[in-house]
Formats: sequence, structure tokens, C-alpha cells
Amino acid sequence: MSLKLILKKSFKKNSVQRSHHKFPLKESTFRDNDLIEGIKVILSKNMTMSDITKKFENLFSRSLKTSYSTMVNSGSSANLLAIQCLINPYRKNSLKKGDEVLIPAVCWPTSFWPIVQSGLKPIFVDVEKETFNICLKDLKKKISKKTKALMLVHVLGNSPDMQKLMNIINKKKIILIEDTCESIGAKFKGKYLGTFGQFSSFSFYYSHQISSVYGGMISCKTRTDQDIIKSLRSHGWARDLSNQKNIEKKNKNINKKFLFINSGFNFRPTDIQAAIGMSQFKSLQNFIKIRIINRNKIIKSLKNDPRWNSQVKFVDTRKHLKPSWFGLSMLLNKKFKEKKKLIFLRLDKYGIENRPIISGNFLKQPALKKYKIRQTSSNFPNANYIHELGFFVGIKSTNLTSKQISRFTNTFFKSFEDL
Repeated sequence: MSLKLILKKSFKKNSVQRSHHKFPLKESTFRDNDLIEGIKVILSKNMTMSDITKKFENLFSRSLKTSYSTMVNSGSSANLLAIQCLINPYRKNSLKKGDEVLIPAVCWPTSFWPIVQSGLKPIFVDVEKETFNICLKDLKKKISKKTKALMLVHVLGNSPDMQKLMNIINKKKIILIEDTCESIGAKFKGKYLGTFGQFSSFSFYYSHQISSVYGGMISCKTRTDQDIIKSLRSHGWARDLSNQKNIEKKNKNINKKFLFINSGFNFRPTDIQAAIGMSQFKSLQNFIKIRIINRNKIIKSLKNDPRWNSQVKFVDTRKHLKPSWFGLSMLLNKKFKEKKKLIFLRLDKYGIENRPIISGNFLKQPALKKYKIRQTSSNFPNANYIHELGFFVGIKSTNLTSKQISRFTNTFFKSFEDL
């Protein structure tokens, strides 16, 4: 069978919707031209990390105005590299075992675990019910003499008030890591999320605003930090570092192709991922625009329907923020608390796939007990509220038709019938 025929059959097969949900949480954003860019790399037979990865890194930095960007195999790896960079002996004033890192209680496992895995102490901070993002009032309370960094999670395309947050942490000389995996392309007062802190992470997973199937990016402010990150990304190698030649001169007795100067991982992406990701990235702003329009249409349709009875409260958009919505986030009206499992099951059964807000209040997860993380979940009332009543649904990166909006609206209200 010819390659041309294989590709033709593959595109036709992949155009069929695999999910039974009319409104799935994740839906492919891949266009034929995105996949063709990946196929070009495969046909070149130069598929490992190389020039295309560097080209994507440079485009990413120029477009989002980040200083230094390094592509990795996932957003989770980006978070781990950021924390590992902070404790690395090559970094001036590196963090020490037991230093405290603040993190919102509503977070993802791989925002949290790098802190523990790196010998640092996580300190949880409550969040806002209105935006699901970190609560600045509680943040101030949790800062101590041992606080060295903040792992900030921008939740589902929204953010805290970055101006107020930066005022708080700059006074205390706290290092900021922005987990921007769910919020790529969002802007606060015209400045991209992911450009406020010393480090930031981004994800190109399949369900996110743009995708390279798997993949991510870590950005930082200094060349020194990027050299540490690049070395950690690739086994501790001295390759592709800004001071590579000086390192080689100091170690003439070692083959320069296999010169290792640091600890390390294998978090390298492939040029296949970079080619697909770069093609997708060029459409990011359009995807963001469509997601904003779709979200507004759904909310308007629900609120204008005679069946509307404040069944849910929609998350507030942060003032001064141009969001990059990951999904349509909601809080179930507390009068439906006892019926929430039934409602979520009905939504799913009738075609609206749904899920909790990230992983809920992470303090409630059993893994924390196993690792003896001693902070009481009851001390985080807003995170608990979101854990109990928060959920979100997908909003697509293609324009929803009037028929689709109507179907969503009817399905939504059908899930609340007789309750």
C-alpha cells in the first residue's frame, strides 16, 4: 500500500468522533496541516530533538515574550525542572532541604510532587471560590521566614490579581514559578501569564488549548538558569549550553560528546512533537478567541432559558484578564449537593462529559497521608467548597453552531429534571 493511500485512509478514519459524548472534555484540535508537519519530520528520518525543536523554542519566546524557553516532553516535566533548577548546586543561592514552597490547595499532582521530590517543604494556601485561583489574603498568612518560592497554578485559563500578588512576593523576595499549563496565552493587563515569574511551565497535552500530543515548555529569566535546565533535561550533558566550549576546555581528558556536568533526566521532546506543536501554536490566538465566544454563548443560552434557576454559578473572570479558557468552570448550587453524583452521571450519560476542578482540594488525596504531609484539609474552606461542588465541561476550539448550543442547553436542563 502506498504512503499516500495510507495517509488518506488514516485522515478519514481519524475524522470519526471516538467519544460518545456530543460535548467531550477533550477534542482534537489537530488540522491536516498540523499532522502533515509531523509527517514531514518522520519522512526526513531525523525525528529526535534537533533544529525544529530550537525553532519552536525561539518562536515561543518571541511570541509570548518569555526570555528563554526550553521544550520538554510534558508540562509536568517542566514543573519538575523548575524546582530542580532551584536546588541545583550550579545555581547561586540555591534552595536547601526544608525550605518552604507555597502552593494553592487546588492544584495538579505534578505541580505539587516536585516540591516533595526535591526535599523542599510544601505549604498549602487556600483559593478563591469566585475564580478558583490562589487567595492572596491566605497567601500573606502562610509566608514565613522559611518561605523561598511560590508554585502558582493559573487555574483553567484564569488567574489571581498578578499585580497584587507580585507586590506581596517581591517584598519578601519569594521566587515565583508559574504553572501556566492550563492557561497558555492568557494576559493580565496586557502581559502574558507565564512572564511574571522567574520560571513558568506550559503544556501541549492532547486536551489543552494547543497540542503536540504530549509536550511542554519551560521558560526562565536568565541564561544561567536555562543552561541548568538544558543540562537537567538531557542526562546532565554539557551539550548546547552557552558555556559549552569553556566546559570542554576544562575537561580535555573527557570525550566532549559524552561530557556530563550535572545530574539529569531524559525529558527531551522529539522534532515530531515540535513540528506539530509549532503548527498548532500559530493558531493559538484564534483558538483562544473561539473558546471565549463559545463560553459566552453557552452561558447566555443557559441564563436566558426559562428553565434557568441558578443551578450553577459560573467562575468569575479575573478583572483586567484576557482569559484563555480551558473549559467552562462551574460551582453546583449547594441545594443540589446531595444530588451531585446523579447530576454528573446524567450530564455524562446525556452527552456532556464533565470532571472535577483539577484534582479538587489536593489535601484530600490519599497519597498525602502515605507520604505524611501533615496539613489538615478542613483548614481550607474554599478549596473544600470547590472540591465538593466544582466541575467543568469542555468548550471546543471550533465555533459552536446554534444547533449545538441549543442541544447543550437542553441536555444541561434535562440533567436537573425532577430534582
